[in-house]
Amino acid sequence: MLVLLPPSEGKAPSGRGAPLKPESLSLPGLATAREAVLTELVELCTGDEDKAREVLGLSEGLRGEVAKNAELRTAGARPAGEIYTGVLYDALGLASLDASAKRRAARSLLVFSGLWGAVRVTDRIPSYRCSMGVKLPGLGALGAHWRTPMASVLPEVAGDGLVLDLRSAAYAAAWKPKGEVAGRTASVRVLHAPTRKVVSHFNKATKGRIVRSLLTTGAAPKGPAELVEALRDLGYVVEAEAPAKAGQAWSLDVLVTEVH
Repeated sequence: MLVLLPPSEGKAPSGRGAPLKPESLSLPGLATAREAVLTELVELCTGDEDKAREVLGLSEGLRGEVAKNAELRTAGARPAGEIYTGVLYDALGLASLDASAKRRAARSLLVFSGLWGAVRVTDRIPSYRCSMGVKLPGLGALGAHWRTPMASVLPEVAGDGLVLDLRSAAYAAAWKPKGEVAGRTASVRVLHAPTRKVVSHFNKATKGRIVRSLLTTGAAPKGPAELVEALRDLGYVVEAEAPAKAGQAWSLDVLVTEVH
C-alpha cells in the first residue's frame, strides 16, 4: 500500500541536526527537479525579501520564513515525519506509533511537497516554506514543474498494490495516476454527514486517523474494494464509487457526524 499525503503548511523547526544531503533523499529520480527548485528558492530568498514574500504568498507576519528558506542548504535536517505538523499529522501521531506501525509508515507513506516533489517520512529535510501553488520566476508553477519527473518515477514507486490518495487538490495536480495504476487508486474525501460538505479541520484530522488506524492494525488492503471493507471494519462510514471505465481512480467518501 502506498499512501499519498499532503504536507503541512506550518512546520516544526529544523533543529540542530546535520544539514540536508540531497543525495540521501528517497526517489532519486526526482533529484534533478529537486535541485532546480532548491537552487531557485534559495536564490530568491537570499535576495529581495519583499519580492520573495510576494512570490511565496507570505504575509508580513511570516517574514521570517524567507530567511529560513535562504538557509536551506546549511540548516539542520530532521526526519520529514517530525518536520510536518498540523491537524493531519497530529491525528496521525507518528511519534507514538509502535515499532511495527512505524516500519509500515516508513514503507508506505509518501508526502508531496512543492520543494522536494515527494519524500518518505524518514527522509531528513530542513524546515521550509514553499507550497505547490507557488510560481517561481524561473521555473514557473511548481505543480507543472513536477508533472514530468513524477510521471516517470511514481508508477514504479506505486508498485502493484493499493494507492490511497489523501492529497489536497494542489498536490494532486503534481501527479495523477493513470492507466493500470489509476485502477487501484482510491481518492478519499471526508464529508460532514448532515451537510455533505468538506470542513477543512476535521477533513484533515479524519484522514490522519484513517492512516493511523491502517498502520496500527496492520491492515493491508490489496485494492480499493478491499480498502472499503477494511475501513468499514474499523468503524468508518464509507460510500464508494467504482470508476465508470478503466484507467480511472475509485472515489471514496468517508462520512463523519461530529466535527472535531
